[in-house]
Amino acid sequence: MAKKSVRAALRLDEVDLSTLDPAGRPIGPKSKREAAEDLTDTGTELDGLQEALYAENSRAVLLVLQGMDTSGKGGVVRHVVGLVNPQGVRIASFKKPTPAERRQHFLTRIKKVLPDKGRIGAFDRSHYEDVLVPKVERLLTAAEIRGRYKEINAFEQELADSGITVVKCFLHISPEVQKERLLARLDDPRKHWKYNPADIDVRSKWSKYQDAYTQALKNCADTPWYAVPADRKWYRNWAVSRLLLETMREMDPKFPPPVYDIEAEKARLISADPLR
Repeated sequence: MAKKSVRAALRLDEVDLSTLDPAGRPIGPKSKREAAEDLTDTGTELDGLQEALYAENSRAVLLVLQGMDTSGKGGVVRHVVGLVNPQGVRIASFKKPTPAERRQHFLTRIKKVLPDKGRIGAFDRSHYEDVLVPKVERLLTAAEIRGRYKEINAFEQELADSGITVVKCFLHISPEVQKERLLARLDDPRKHWKYNPADIDVRSKWSKYQDAYTQALKNCADTPWYAVPADRKWYRNWAVSRLLLETMREMDPKFPPPVYDIEAEKARLISADPLR
């Protein structure tokens, strides 16, 4: 019997956040030590696949990270995307739109930072901010939100058609663990810069955001979502690394064959050796 893949285990086919355990470990390692050892091996393989993808220079990967504050989007960028050569990576983070960005189509700022061919892109937050926040804050009508869902599905299909494989991860954190992490930021002077008083305002709307996520996950599922338990940082990082690895294994990038005669080039190099 074939071993179940991490993508199959974490794929979000039925969207009911109340049934998802933020501290769960549905597949893979059961300890931090085991996960760390596996992450090292995963990193080695990912690095090789990313180099082949870069050399092939015809396709790209986009890792989309969405989740509530402190769910670990930045941590995944550091500990997972950081496993590969930074020259082959493009990272983008999306904050509140500027006045100029609000005057443009909501996907304009997203399209400006898509990964080039041969690279892995990582979005710390993404185009989904433009349906989550407007829904909770009632900045758009229900019809306008539905219109954006359709535009997002079409956009992600365009990415696939252009050779960009999208891996969408919903980092699922519990309100209890979020509280612990926010308090940790206040207790550690080195983390004060990461704390934003507005996080408390967002936290007070937890149920509304859970509903907004539920609707976005349901309505923008043409490209599948993966629900990653995020209460345990070590498991979150392991899970995303494996999702990325399985995706790139399936893509199977190849180093291009040389467009020159190898033996002839060896002979030229030896005959032209300035040290002889």
